[in-house]
Amino acid sequence: MTFGAPYLLLGLLFVPAAVVTAVWLERLPVRHAVVFTNLDLLASLSPGRRLLRWLPLALFVLALATAATALARPRFRVVSASAHSTVVLLVDVSGSMSATDVQPSRLGAAQTAMDQFAERVPRGVRLGLVSFSSMPYEVVPPTVDRESLRNGISLLSPQGGTAIGDALRLAVQVAENAGKHPIGHRRPAAIVLLSDGAQTNGALTPFQGAALAEAARIPVDTIALGTAGPAFGFGPFGGDPFGGAAFKPDPTTLSEIASETGGRSYRAKSAARVSQVYRSLGTSITRSTSTHEVSSWFSGAAALLLLGTLGASRLRWESLP
Repeated sequence: MTFGAPYLLLGLLFVPAAVVTAVWLERLPVRHAVVFTNLDLLASLSPGRRLLRWLPLALFVLALATAATALARPRFRVVSASAHSTVVLLVDVSGSMSATDVQPSRLGAAQTAMDQFAERVPRGVRLGLVSFSSMPYEVVPPTVDRESLRNGISLLSPQGGTAIGDALRLAVQVAENAGKHPIGHRRPAAIVLLSDGAQTNGALTPFQGAALAEAARIPVDTIALGTAGPAFGFGPFGGDPFGGAAFKPDPTTLSEIASETGGRSYRAKSAARVSQVYRSLGTSITRSTSTHEVSSWFSGAAALLLLGTLGASRLRWESLP
Protein backbone atom coordinates (compact mmCIF):
# COMPACT_ATOMS: atom_id res chain seq x y z
CA MET A 1 0.00 0.00 0.00
CA THR A 2 1.19 3.51 -0.79
CA PHE A 3 -0.21 6.92 0.16
CA GLY A 4 -0.85 10.03 -1.88
CA ALA A 5 -0.43 12.28 1.17
CA PRO A 6 1.62 10.28 3.67
CA TYR A 7 2.23 13.29 5.93
CA LEU A 8 -1.46 13.17 6.89
CA LEU A 9 -0.78 9.87 8.63
CA LEU A 10 0.29 12.08 11.52
CA GLY A 11 -3.43 12.16 12.28
CA LEU A 12 -2.98 8.66 13.70
CA LEU A 13 -1.36 10.34 16.72
CA PHE A 14 -4.87 11.27 17.82
CA VAL A 15 -5.60 7.57 18.40
CA PRO A 16 -3.33 7.04 21.44
CA ALA A 17 -4.30 10.52 22.65
CA ALA A 18 -7.97 9.49 22.60
CA VAL A 19 -7.23 6.25 24.46
CA VAL A 20 -5.21 8.03 27.17
CA THR A 21 -7.94 10.67 27.60
CA ALA A 22 -10.68 8.03 27.88
CA VAL A 23 -8.78 6.03 30.50
CA TRP A 24 -8.05 9.20 32.48
CA LEU A 25 -11.73 10.20 32.47
CA GLU A 26 -12.74 6.66 33.48
CA ARG A 27 -10.53 6.83 36.57
CA LEU A 28 -11.90 10.14 37.83
CA PRO A 29 -13.74 9.78 41.15
CA VAL A 30 -17.53 9.39 40.91
CA ARG A 31 -19.33 12.58 41.96
CA HIS A 32 -22.82 11.14 42.26
CA ALA A 33 -24.15 8.91 44.99
CA VAL A 34 -25.11 5.35 44.17
CA VAL A 35 -28.84 4.89 44.66
CA PHE A 36 -28.79 1.12 44.23
CA THR A 37 -26.65 0.16 47.28
CA ASN A 38 -26.51 -3.62 46.72
CA LEU A 39 -23.63 -3.62 44.23
CA ASP A 40 -23.32 -7.42 44.09
CA LEU A 41 -26.94 -7.72 43.05
CA LEU A 42 -26.43 -4.93 40.49
CA ALA A 43 -23.49 -6.81 38.95
CA SER A 44 -25.56 -9.99 38.71
CA LEU A 45 -28.28 -8.13 36.85
CA SER A 46 -25.84 -6.90 34.18
CA PRO A 47 -23.13 -9.57 33.69
CA GLY A 48 -21.97 -8.26 30.31
CA ARG A 49 -21.81 -4.60 31.25
CA ARG A 50 -18.09 -4.63 32.08
CA LEU A 51 -17.30 -5.68 28.51
CA LEU A 52 -19.79 -3.24 27.03
CA ARG A 53 -18.26 -0.30 28.87
CA TRP A 54 -15.15 -0.44 26.66
CA LEU A 55 -16.85 -1.35 23.38
CA PRO A 56 -17.82 2.22 22.37
CA LEU A 57 -14.25 3.40 22.99
CA ALA A 58 -12.77 0.53 20.93
CA LEU A 59 -15.08 1.27 17.99
CA PHE A 60 -14.42 4.99 18.21
CA VAL A 61 -10.64 4.45 18.20
CA LEU A 62 -10.93 2.21 15.14
CA ALA A 63 -13.10 4.82 13.40
CA LEU A 64 -10.55 7.51 14.21
CA ALA A 65 -7.65 5.43 12.86
CA THR A 66 -9.56 4.53 9.71
CA ALA A 67 -10.55 8.15 9.06
CA ALA A 68 -6.94 9.30 9.52
CA THR A 69 -5.79 6.66 7.03
CA ALA A 70 -8.43 7.82 4.53
CA LEU A 71 -7.07 11.38 4.73
CA ALA A 72 -3.65 10.08 3.63
CA ARG A 73 -5.19 8.80 0.36
CA PRO A 74 -4.23 5.11 0.47
CA ARG A 75 -3.48 3.42 -2.86
CA PHE A 76 -3.19 -0.19 -3.94
CA ARG A 77 -1.17 -1.45 -6.89
CA VAL A 78 -3.01 -3.91 -9.10
CA VAL A 79 -1.15 -6.12 -11.58
CA SER A 80 -3.27 -7.35 -14.49
CA ALA A 81 -2.70 -9.10 -17.79
CA SER A 82 -2.61 -6.95 -20.91
CA ALA A 83 -4.75 -9.18 -23.09
CA HIS A 84 -4.48 -7.06 -26.26
CA SER A 85 -0.76 -6.27 -26.29
CA THR A 86 1.77 -6.97 -29.05
CA VAL A 87 5.31 -8.23 -28.54
CA VAL A 88 7.83 -8.21 -31.39
CA LEU A 89 10.71 -10.65 -31.00
CA LEU A 90 13.67 -9.01 -32.72
CA VAL A 91 16.51 -11.52 -33.13
CA ASP A 92 20.00 -11.22 -34.56
CA VAL A 93 20.75 -13.87 -37.23
CA SER A 94 24.15 -12.59 -38.31
CA GLY A 95 26.89 -15.09 -39.12
CA SER A 96 28.29 -14.96 -35.59
CA MET A 97 25.08 -16.52 -34.24
CA SER A 98 26.45 -19.90 -35.37
CA ALA A 99 29.18 -19.66 -32.72
CA THR A 100 29.18 -22.46 -30.16
CA ASP A 101 30.40 -20.60 -27.06
CA VAL A 102 26.71 -20.87 -26.10
CA GLN A 103 25.52 -24.45 -26.60
CA PRO A 104 24.32 -25.83 -28.94
CA SER A 105 24.95 -22.51 -30.71
CA ARG A 106 24.01 -18.93 -30.04
CA LEU A 107 21.10 -19.08 -32.46
CA GLY A 108 20.03 -22.54 -31.26
CA ALA A 109 19.86 -21.33 -27.67
CA ALA A 110 17.88 -18.26 -28.76
CA GLN A 111 15.42 -20.38 -30.74
CA THR A 112 14.74 -22.66 -27.78
CA ALA A 113 14.29 -19.68 -25.45
CA MET A 114 11.86 -17.93 -27.84
CA ASP A 115 9.77 -21.10 -28.06
CA GLN A 116 9.56 -21.14 -24.28
CA PHE A 117 8.67 -17.44 -24.25
CA ALA A 118 5.76 -18.11 -26.60
CA GLU A 119 4.44 -20.74 -24.21
CA ARG A 120 4.47 -18.43 -21.19
CA VAL A 121 2.71 -15.36 -22.53
CA PRO A 122 -1.11 -15.24 -22.42
CA ARG A 123 -2.86 -16.58 -25.52
CA GLY A 124 -4.43 -13.19 -26.26
CA VAL A 125 -1.03 -11.54 -26.75
CA ARG A 126 0.06 -11.26 -30.38
CA LEU A 127 3.66 -12.24 -31.03
CA GLY A 128 5.65 -11.21 -34.10
CA LEU A 129 9.11 -12.21 -35.27
CA VAL A 130 11.62 -9.94 -37.01
CA SER A 131 15.10 -11.22 -37.84
CA PHE A 132 18.07 -9.14 -38.92
CA SER A 133 21.56 -9.57 -40.23
CA SER A 134 22.81 -7.12 -42.85
CA MET A 135 19.12 -6.25 -43.39
CA PRO A 136 15.98 -6.80 -41.29
CA TYR A 137 13.07 -9.04 -42.34
CA GLU A 138 9.58 -9.54 -40.97
CA VAL A 139 9.46 -13.32 -40.59
CA VAL A 140 6.09 -13.66 -38.82
CA PRO A 141 3.58 -10.78 -38.50
CA PRO A 142 2.12 -10.36 -35.00
CA THR A 143 -0.35 -13.17 -34.43
CA VAL A 144 -1.93 -15.28 -31.71
CA ASP A 145 -1.15 -18.40 -33.74
CA ARG A 146 1.72 -19.93 -31.78
CA GLU A 147 2.31 -22.64 -34.37
CA SER A 148 3.06 -20.05 -37.06
CA LEU A 149 5.52 -18.38 -34.72
CA ARG A 150 7.29 -21.67 -33.95
CA ASN A 151 7.58 -22.42 -37.67
CA GLY A 152 9.11 -19.01 -38.26
CA ILE A 153 11.58 -19.49 -35.40
CA SER A 154 12.67 -22.87 -36.77
CA LEU A 155 13.47 -21.33 -40.17
CA LEU A 156 16.03 -18.86 -38.82
CA SER A 157 19.61 -19.38 -40.03
CA PRO A 158 22.75 -17.30 -39.45
CA GLN A 159 24.35 -15.26 -42.22
CA GLY A 160 25.60 -11.74 -42.97
CA GLY A 161 26.38 -8.79 -40.72
CA THR A 162 24.51 -6.85 -38.01
CA ALA A 163 22.16 -3.91 -38.66
CA ILE A 164 20.65 -3.10 -35.26
CA GLY A 165 19.40 0.40 -36.12
CA ASP A 166 17.53 -0.67 -39.25
CA ALA A 167 16.14 -3.67 -37.37
CA LEU A 168 14.71 -1.43 -34.65
CA ARG A 169 13.06 0.76 -37.29
CA LEU A 170 11.31 -2.23 -38.85
CA ALA A 171 10.32 -3.66 -35.46
CA VAL A 172 8.76 -0.33 -34.46
CA GLN A 173 6.79 -0.22 -37.73
CA VAL A 174 5.56 -3.79 -37.21
CA ALA A 175 4.53 -3.05 -33.62
CA GLU A 176 2.76 0.20 -34.56
CA ASN A 177 0.84 -1.40 -37.43
CA ALA A 178 -0.26 -4.27 -35.19
CA GLY A 179 -1.24 -1.85 -32.43
CA LYS A 180 -3.66 0.19 -34.50
CA HIS A 181 -7.27 -0.13 -33.40
CA PRO A 182 -10.33 0.52 -35.60
CA ILE A 183 -11.77 3.10 -33.21
CA GLY A 184 -8.49 4.95 -32.74
CA HIS A 185 -7.24 3.39 -29.52
CA ARG A 186 -3.70 2.09 -29.48
CA ARG A 187 -2.84 -1.27 -28.02
CA PRO A 188 0.32 -1.48 -25.91
CA ALA A 189 3.39 -2.98 -27.56
CA ALA A 190 6.92 -4.01 -26.65
CA ILE A 191 10.07 -5.20 -28.41
CA VAL A 192 12.52 -7.85 -27.20
CA LEU A 193 15.89 -7.40 -28.94
CA LEU A 194 18.51 -10.16 -28.83
CA SER A 195 21.91 -9.57 -30.41
CA ASP A 196 25.36 -11.10 -30.05
CA GLY A 197 27.54 -8.36 -31.48
CA ALA A 198 28.11 -4.73 -32.37
CA GLN A 199 26.58 -3.08 -35.43
CA THR A 200 28.44 -3.65 -38.71
CA ASN A 201 25.80 -2.71 -41.33
CA GLY A 202 22.76 -0.54 -41.84
CA ALA A 203 21.71 3.03 -42.59
CA LEU A 204 20.58 3.87 -39.04
CA THR A 205 22.75 3.71 -35.95
CA PRO A 206 21.44 1.70 -32.96
CA PHE A 207 20.65 4.93 -31.14
CA GLN A 208 18.69 6.35 -34.07
CA GLY A 209 16.64 3.17 -34.05
CA ALA A 210 16.16 3.50 -30.30
CA ALA A 211 14.98 7.09 -30.78
CA LEU A 212 12.22 5.83 -33.09
CA ALA A 213 11.09 3.33 -30.44
CA GLU A 214 11.16 6.04 -27.78
CA ALA A 215 9.09 8.37 -29.96
CA ALA A 216 6.55 5.59 -30.47
CA ARG A 217 6.55 4.89 -26.71
CA ILE A 218 7.54 1.28 -27.26
CA PRO A 219 9.93 -0.11 -24.63
CA VAL A 220 12.78 -2.27 -25.90
CA ASP A 221 14.11 -5.02 -23.63
CA THR A 222 17.57 -6.10 -24.75
CA ILE A 223 19.59 -9.30 -24.34
CA ALA A 224 23.33 -9.35 -25.05
CA LEU A 225 24.10 -12.95 -26.00
CA GLY A 226 27.49 -14.64 -25.97
CA THR A 227 30.73 -14.71 -24.01
CA ALA A 228 33.58 -12.24 -24.21
CA GLY A 229 36.00 -14.91 -25.40
CA PRO A 230 36.57 -16.22 -28.94
CA ALA A 231 33.41 -17.38 -30.71
CA PHE A 232 34.55 -20.97 -31.21
CA GLY A 233 32.77 -22.91 -33.92
CA PHE A 234 32.34 -20.03 -36.33
CA GLY A 235 33.75 -20.33 -39.86
CA PRO A 236 33.90 -23.11 -42.43
CA PHE A 237 36.63 -25.00 -40.53
CA GLY A 238 35.68 -24.10 -36.98
CA GLY A 239 37.18 -21.32 -34.91
CA ASP A 240 36.87 -17.61 -35.56
CA PRO A 241 38.67 -16.34 -38.67
CA PHE A 242 38.40 -12.72 -37.52
CA GLY A 243 39.87 -13.14 -34.05
CA GLY A 244 36.51 -12.74 -32.30
CA ALA A 245 36.57 -8.93 -32.21
CA ALA A 246 33.57 -8.49 -34.51
CA PHE A 247 31.55 -11.21 -32.82
CA LYS A 248 31.72 -10.29 -29.16
CA PRO A 249 28.51 -9.01 -27.50
CA ASP A 250 28.02 -5.27 -27.16
CA PRO A 251 26.17 -5.07 -23.83
CA THR A 252 26.92 -1.35 -23.42
CA THR A 253 25.06 -0.34 -26.57
CA LEU A 254 22.17 -2.69 -25.85
CA SER A 255 21.90 -1.40 -22.28
CA GLU A 256 21.73 2.19 -23.54
CA ILE A 257 19.00 1.23 -26.02
CA ALA A 258 16.96 -0.29 -23.19
CA SER A 259 17.54 2.71 -20.94
CA GLU A 260 16.53 5.22 -23.62
CA THR A 261 13.28 3.40 -24.41
CA GLY A 262 12.27 2.49 -20.86
CA GLY A 263 13.11 -1.20 -21.22
CA ARG A 264 15.39 -3.56 -19.29
CA SER A 265 18.76 -4.96 -20.32
CA TYR A 266 20.13 -8.45 -19.70
CA ARG A 267 23.38 -10.30 -20.29
CA ALA A 268 23.29 -14.00 -21.26
CA LYS A 269 26.46 -16.10 -21.46
CA SER A 270 24.80 -19.52 -21.52
CA ALA A 271 21.75 -21.27 -22.94
CA ALA A 272 20.30 -21.61 -19.44
CA ARG A 273 20.60 -17.87 -18.89
CA VAL A 274 18.93 -17.09 -22.23
CA SER A 275 16.00 -19.32 -21.30
CA GLN A 276 15.78 -17.74 -17.86
CA VAL A 277 15.65 -14.24 -19.30
CA TYR A 278 12.93 -15.11 -21.81
CA ARG A 279 10.90 -16.90 -19.12
CA SER A 280 11.09 -13.82 -16.94
CA LEU A 281 10.09 -11.56 -19.81
CA GLY A 282 7.23 -13.89 -20.70
CA THR A 283 5.76 -13.27 -17.26
CA SER A 284 6.49 -9.56 -16.85
CA ILE A 285 6.31 -7.99 -20.30
CA THR A 286 2.62 -8.77 -20.81
CA ARG A 287 1.54 -7.49 -17.39
CA SER A 288 0.47 -3.96 -16.59
CA THR A 289 0.54 -2.30 -13.17
CA SER A 290 -2.07 0.27 -12.21
CA THR A 291 -2.63 2.21 -9.00
CA HIS A 292 -6.09 2.61 -7.49
CA GLU A 293 -6.92 5.04 -4.71
CA VAL A 294 -9.14 3.46 -2.04
CA SER A 295 -9.79 6.44 0.23
CA SER A 296 -13.54 5.89 -0.16
CA TRP A 297 -13.21 2.37 1.27
CA PHE A 298 -11.61 3.71 4.44
CA SER A 299 -14.08 6.60 4.68
CA GLY A 300 -17.00 4.19 4.44
CA ALA A 301 -15.48 1.91 7.06
CA ALA A 302 -14.96 4.90 9.38
CA ALA A 303 -18.62 5.90 8.98
CA LEU A 304 -19.80 2.37 9.81
CA LEU A 305 -17.56 2.24 12.87
CA LEU A 306 -18.99 5.56 14.08
CA LEU A 307 -22.50 4.15 13.73
CA GLY A 308 -21.34 1.12 15.69
CA THR A 309 -19.99 3.45 18.37
CA LEU A 310 -23.42 5.06 18.76
CA GLY A 311 -25.11 1.68 18.97
CA ALA A 312 -22.62 0.39 21.54
CA SER A 313 -23.06 3.55 23.62
CA ARG A 314 -26.79 2.96 23.71
CA LEU A 315 -26.32 -0.60 24.87
CA ARG A 316 -23.97 0.56 27.59
CA TRP A 317 -26.29 3.19 29.00
CA GLU A 318 -29.51 1.23 28.56
CA SER A 319 -31.52 1.38 31.76
CA LEU A 320 -31.64 -1.65 33.96
CA PRO A 321 -34.91 -3.53 34.39
